[in-house]
Amino acid sequence: MEKQVTLLSSQLFQKHRQVEVVLSRSVLAWKPVEKSRKPCSGTCDSVHSYSVEVCEIVAVRKTEDDDQDAAQTGKHQKKTKQLYRYAFTVSYVRRTQQHQWRCSEVTFHCDNQALCEEWVQVTNEQLSLLTNRPKSLLVYINPFGGKRRGKRIYEQKVAPMFRLASIATTVIVTERANHAEDHLKTEANLDKYDGVVCVGGDGMFSEVLHGLVARTQNDHGVDQNQPDAELVPCSLRIGIIPAGSTDCICFATVGTNDPVTSALHIVVGDSQPMDVCSVHHNDVFLRYSVSLLGYGFYGDVLSDSERNRWLGPARYDLAGVKTFLSHNYYEGTVSFLPAEDDVGNPRDKLQCRSGCSICQHNRSSKDTHSDVSEEKEKPGKDDSSDWNEIHGKFIAINAANMSCACPRSPKGLSPFAHLADGNADLILVRNCSRLDFFKHLLRHTNKDDQFDHPFVEVHRVRKFRFEPERHILVSLEDLSEPATKTGYSTPLGSWSCDGEILPEVAIQVSVQCQLIRLFARGIEEQQQQQCVSDDPCTLSALEPTTD
Repeated sequence: MEKQVTLLSSQLFQKHRQVEVVLSRSVLAWKPVEKSRKPCSGTCDSVHSYSVEVCEIVAVRKTEDDDQDAAQTGKHQKKTKQLYRYAFTVSYVRRTQQHQWRCSEVTFHCDNQALCEEWVQVTNEQLSLLTNRPKSLLVYINPFGGKRRGKRIYEQKVAPMFRLASIATTVIVTERANHAEDHLKTEANLDKYDGVVCVGGDGMFSEVLHGLVARTQNDHGVDQNQPDAELVPCSLRIGIIPAGSTDCICFATVGTNDPVTSALHIVVGDSQPMDVCSVHHNDVFLRYSVSLLGYGFYGDVLSDSERNRWLGPARYDLAGVKTFLSHNYYEGTVSFLPAEDDVGNPRDKLQCRSGCSICQHNRSSKDTHSDVSEEKEKPGKDDSSDWNEIHGKFIAINAANMSCACPRSPKGLSPFAHLADGNADLILVRNCSRLDFFKHLLRHTNKDDQFDHPFVEVHRVRKFRFEPERHILVSLEDLSEPATKTGYSTPLGSWSCDGEILPEVAIQVSVQCQLIRLFARGIEEQQQQQCVSDDPCTLSALEPTTD
């Protein structure tokens, strides 16, 4: 292990034991002091050391007498307080099961006030160097979403974290649909803030997304109605405190829908870029999508569920059963521009995780290839060979910007989709028997490959278009009438766009690479999850050295 410059090193008391505490620019570490030290050969099992990355320290503060009294119990602790009257407490991130984070504390006792104050000052100086941490946030709370728990979740679980980390907040409790979106577009003074936080479900996040993106484009003079317009990325990060029914954005970017975990990702200033799909109809902007665009089955489920909103979240289950039994299919033409060869494919088994190499590669090469990509992406006569076209009858057409994993579908609709690679996974489910479609749906709940069916195909794309087939029906008695008395023989279905029904069926979609950033870091791998280590030899790399 590479040796690090030590900023502070002291022998302090923690609980009833004496510990050696060392602070470097990147790590705070401590371990019990052995009465008789012996050379460590092989694995050291007798004494454990603990370490916390500085970037995951939430706050450091002097411990007041009342706090000490509350924490002190037993004869050893009372004796420690008498001998070591001064103390400071370090609040830090502790990882638990299933990607959840918790805020833990450790209190160190000193024998003099100057030493205690030095530890607090030097540690806080290191925290102040972490410029990615927010100091001021604009918070929107949806009091009606999910189970109407948004306000209580924020006040009881999130606000205390922000106060502990000395983050100033402006809180707005929304009073109507699109309140947050309208406020962001026109009224909010965004120069005052380092980020925008939404407390609610995926619908609340969509409001903040549309408001922030629209505000950014308006401020830079970009016309959102132009499908080929190069949108300006948003400078402010978005934080999501989950309090809704599905919270699939949190599952894809953090790995859980736990409010405390999301709050801690905001506090430590994590940043995760994300792609956004822009959806247009005939040069008219419709909506943005970050998770799922669904036509056919998922569009019908949402349409039917809207008629039974009084049922709450149970309406989706009822609508799903009814739509499955109806077994409708829709005819149309899908055209798409395939992804570049260096971003993998939807079945390559490469999951998008924290520090994803595919997303990072795309980020570094985004500017380099922008001019070339723009020429390829314009659907004109010279580049028609770059576009693929598929005509058929489809039960479902889905475009996933992320895995869309959730508790009911642990892998999601497209398990190997990436958050920030500039592409979407286009999933085409052709007309098949009801039993075959049920097998396909069932695979969303287990570990089998849901694309391994002859009637399912999936493509990684940068852009795509859909044009429904419109069969004209003329009744026998109208044969002698003018051709204006006509109708459509088949329903056109509808598109679900992140939980909202689109007003048009013929659409064109472009993936806007890394248009927004979230206070997140992606789902951590198992070996990344425990940064509060109990490695017995941690302090060996933190020998007391000075600059």
